[in-house]
Amino acid sequence: MGIIRVLIADDHTLVRESLVGLLQSDPEVQVVAQAADGLQALDRALATRPDVVVTDLAMPGLNGVEVVRRLCESLPGARVLVLTMHQEDEYVLQAVRAGASGYLVKDSAAAELLAAVHSLHAGRGHFGPQASRALAEQLQNPDRVVDDPYGRLTAREREVFHLMAEGLTTKEIARKLDISAKTAENHRARVLAKLDVRNTAELVRYALRRGLLD
Repeated sequence: MGIIRVLIADDHTLVRESLVGLLQSDPEVQVVAQAADGLQALDRALATRPDVVVTDLAMPGLNGVEVVRRLCESLPGARVLVLTMHQEDEYVLQAVRAGASGYLVKDSAAAELLAAVHSLHAGRGHFGPQASRALAEQLQNPDRVVDDPYGRLTAREREVFHLMAEGLTTKEIARKLDISAKTAENHRARVLAKLDVRNTAELVRYALRRGLLD
């Protein structure tokens, strides 16, 4: 089936370098790019067009669920494997709804990660035991609702969310996104309302609880 071209996105340098070493120990795998945040992951994926993207969920700039969603829209030929410390049902379901084809937690064995990359490249999915259980429960109880207010944010609102969480003021957000201060303020207000938080401090606590920040 040829060489599997992989992009790795993780904001922790040691983790990322360890993953590179592990994956390239397989002669059928080539790591074509690395990214330290969500926006960089998108840019480098579009530049290198990998077969498989291995991404964390908690990254600065743009979180992993949004990375998955945008990758699946702009690079449908790539398959996305989420590799994260989060094993709660809501994270699994958010990632799968966004388009992920696999989901593993970081304490998985090295052999399972390699197997997952090969499975995704072959057009199959690959889910660890925790993720498989979450998906099975959702299939058995399709009416079960997992609250996902972050998922209801628009793409622009997610960008504003992450900039707010990083401590930028409304004026700084406006400059960063090249929009007017009034537009930035409107986005900020909608983000707070959708997440049902009152201020930036509560937004940061929300982000930490959901694993959307380091």
